[in-house]
Amino acid sequence: MQDKTTGKRLGFTFWISIAWIVLVVLSALTVSWWTIPAPDKMDWDHLSARPGTTVRETILQNSSAAKKTPYTYWLGTDTMGRDQVSRIVYGARISLSVGLLAPMIGLLIGGLLGCLAGYFRGPLESTIVAVMDIVLAFPGLVLLLAVTFYLGASLQNLIFSLGFLTIPAFCRVARAKTLALSNLEFVQAARLTGAGDMAILLREIIPNVIVPVAIYGLLVAAFMIMAEGALSFLGLGIPAPTSSWGGMIAEGKEVLDESPHVSMIPAAMMFLTVVSFNLLGDSLRSYFERGKRQI
Repeated sequence: MQDKTTGKRLGFTFWISIAWIVLVVLSALTVSWWTIPAPDKMDWDHLSARPGTTVRETILQNSSAAKKTPYTYWLGTDTMGRDQVSRIVYGARISLSVGLLAPMIGLLIGGLLGCLAGYFRGPLESTIVAVMDIVLAFPGLVLLLAVTFYLGASLQNLIFSLGFLTIPAFCRVARAKTLALSNLEFVQAARLTGAGDMAILLREIIPNVIVPVAIYGLLVAAFMIMAEGALSFLGLGIPAPTSSWGGMIAEGKEVLDESPHVSMIPAAMMFLTVVSFNLLGDSLRSYFERGKRQI
């Protein structure tokens, strides 16, 4: 009976993870109102400045060009004298956009295809599985190179490219879950009442598939954040001067010996965010598994 409350069942790791993700999301949404320098504002007198460096005057965003005020670079500056706090929080917009929107594409398309394949079986299932195998076999890096070369490097192209590559994974998860549900008693009862295939899919199958697929999506979101960072590090991500965590890590690699904070601080932000998404997904999965066992 001690597991009746949601808080006890979800545990500490869930709440600390959700707190960090909420903090990052709120920071990314409200950063344009902060009294900090613009992310592309360069201070040539303080290149790769250490954390805590204070300057007598600088121009803050949302202020007039003539108004200069003292400011402290709490996380230092990068190799071009840009404020690390500003670039990290603005960069969170890019990482979160890729991490959340790319899996959403895979969830919607791959989840639907997986439900159709697992429920109708036969030639439809064989066709969908064959197409998913082809997509899995195609080198993802080659696709990203082609998209960047022909369509250009942009946030939209990166999201759609990574989202396309996640479709097979979501399709497999949804198909496996649908296969397990298709022969259960509540689905058979719906058939006996005269419900059509589409009605069964919409009312019985998809509501029970969406939860595990969405939880899997949290793990994919963590992977997408790392993928964006790796692609930006390789020069295939968001082009400069737009701030992104992977781009910041790449910019600091040349001064890693003298100023490790230029790369290490955005790397730490990426690490904490990825770990939070992973822990959140694991906590929710354990929560629903315990609920099923109690039933």
